[in-house]
Amino acid sequence: MLYISAVIGLLAIFSCWAQFSLAVASAWASYGERATESLDSFIASESPVALQGVLNNIGSDGQKAVGVDPGLVVASPSTTDPDYFYTWTRDSALTFKMLIDTFIAGAPSLQSEIENYVHAQALLQTVANPSGDLTDGSGLGEPKFEVNSTAFTGPWGRPQRDGPALRATALIAYSRWLLSHGGESSVSTVIWPIISNDLDYVGQYWNETGFDLWEEVRGSSFFTTAMQHRALVEGQALAEQIGKACTSCKSQASQILCFLQAFWNGEFIVSNINNKNGRNGRDANSILGSIHSFDPASACDDTTLQPCSPRALANHKAVTDSFRSLYDINLGIPEGAAVAVGRYTEDVYMGGNPWYINTLAAAEQLYDALYQFDRLGYLDVDTTSLPFYRDLDPLIEVGTYPSSSAVYANITSAIQRYADGYLIIVQNYTPSDGHLTEQYSRDDGSPLSAVDLTWFHSDDISAYASFLTCIARRSSIVPASWGASTVDRAPTTCTGTSARGTYAPPPLKCSMNASVVAVTFDVRESTIYGETVYVSGSIAELGSWDSGSGLELNANRYTSSDPLWHLISLPLLPLHQKRQAGTLLMLPACRSGTATSLPAGESFEYNYYKTGTDGMTVTYEEGGNRSYTVAEGCARNVVQSDVWQQ
Repeated sequence: MLYISAVIGLLAIFSCWAQFSLAVASAWASYGERATESLDSFIASESPVALQGVLNNIGSDGQKAVGVDPGLVVASPSTTDPDYFYTWTRDSALTFKMLIDTFIAGAPSLQSEIENYVHAQALLQTVANPSGDLTDGSGLGEPKFEVNSTAFTGPWGRPQRDGPALRATALIAYSRWLLSHGGESSVSTVIWPIISNDLDYVGQYWNETGFDLWEEVRGSSFFTTAMQHRALVEGQALAEQIGKACTSCKSQASQILCFLQAFWNGEFIVSNINNKNGRNGRDANSILGSIHSFDPASACDDTTLQPCSPRALANHKAVTDSFRSLYDINLGIPEGAAVAVGRYTEDVYMGGNPWYINTLAAAEQLYDALYQFDRLGYLDVDTTSLPFYRDLDPLIEVGTYPSSSAVYANITSAIQRYADGYLIIVQNYTPSDGHLTEQYSRDDGSPLSAVDLTWFHSDDISAYASFLTCIARRSSIVPASWGASTVDRAPTTCTGTSARGTYAPPPLKCSMNASVVAVTFDVRESTIYGETVYVSGSIAELGSWDSGSGLELNANRYTSSDPLWHLISLPLLPLHQKRQAGTLLMLPACRSGTATSLPAGESFEYNYYKTGTDGMTVTYEEGGNRSYTVAEGCARNVVQSDVWQQ
């Protein structure tokens, strides 16, 4: 599995935008035939669906993650044909990198999810599994776990060596935010031990083969190698910032960068080497590797395969062109125009179809390149990239074109249209309800495979998150630099070295006490059809004792043996925002979950009541008011379970 790195975008795509409630309210009304909807309208309507699709798959209170431990991400709620109801290290890291970027941009309520992720990953690092354990770090290469944080012991393509690198990158991004907000101690004592284990794993095992992101081929993967190099570069910078040592970072990053050059064959990036898989080497793995290596502060560098680099653009053409005559839905589309993109041409999984994430990745690379051209103020055309540019402008020649030139204006406009074309393909083949699956049919574009994929699966990427990242880049919303521009040139001679790591169980502590706690109210009361149970209380979030403003509970888990009513529809609210009595606010907290968010330490009274089948008669439970104090400490999600007082 691979997942997502994304954010949303109107307020500032990475901030859950200020008009989120309006977008949610209008999304469902705006769906129609996708082909007749404008691209901007599609983006506006699909964005809240995609974001909610991500959050629904995160435990413990995601609507499609029932029974999942807090902080764990499930690839998809699908449990049969295919069964994706597991948590992948790679997918989770990519998902939370997106959520961390969103949090940093202004969505404070997401911190509870991030803290849950930190705690969950600290625990998973200690779980012995078929790949090994933490003693020598080998267990960190285990690709997936059960949703209760135990080992998955069935047969699988293991080890997969990209997960630790991606997790380190996600946690480094969060650590930087904490450092800028007085969290030095938390980073050093809570998060760095997790990152350090992952960086040591990269330094020790990067030169050994593993399974690729599609979990099918054992060898050396471009995507994995690119992510490993990035993690060590970022890791070294963080280590220096907090006064820690990362010997693996210093000694191995340059050698990994040297090895990364081996994937370029003079025409395109061969996505998997050191294996005999019988494939031609053109694979969306390489486009995904380029967009996750994207550094907005970098030049168009071939060494790190930046999206705007000549090699990355030549590879984009080679990979996307390989699908032009392969799928019926692509027939007749000329070079230089968007097509549906699959994994690789020899793919036979579920018939070998286009994937939403790969089609979105093709768009995202072009949006990344446009951002880099604009920042640099020019674009270079050389003999390597010339075929790519000639598809868009048959008369263009090798040369440097400043942003003030007509050629620059024409070619960047053409790239923008080309990138938008990939989004339009996704638009045309997205169901009217906005829900994304893993694949769509090569014959007619109908959705196929796992439902509600967080990134994608069968391997690694969430269609929802990929969509959000793609539209963020389209709006020039970019992540922080990871230091690509500071990287030394790759050595002329590669050495297959490694650095033995030192591993230790990370502390199972939170890096910051919760200021807001998501409290779920559960009550068990036998009712008849037509009755509804509510919770009411002395605080505004619970209606201030107004029987017309209590919070309606849900009976979707109610059975005769377990008459459970629970709160599932109030979004998590930032500390400074309050729920108005009688109004369910859709705020830019980016979460519709199973709880109401309350300030840690707050005390209040509450009780339950129900309305009769007429919707008017109100019956309160017996006994006095209940009292509750929101816990102070690490916990960000708690459940208050009650039984109706007779």
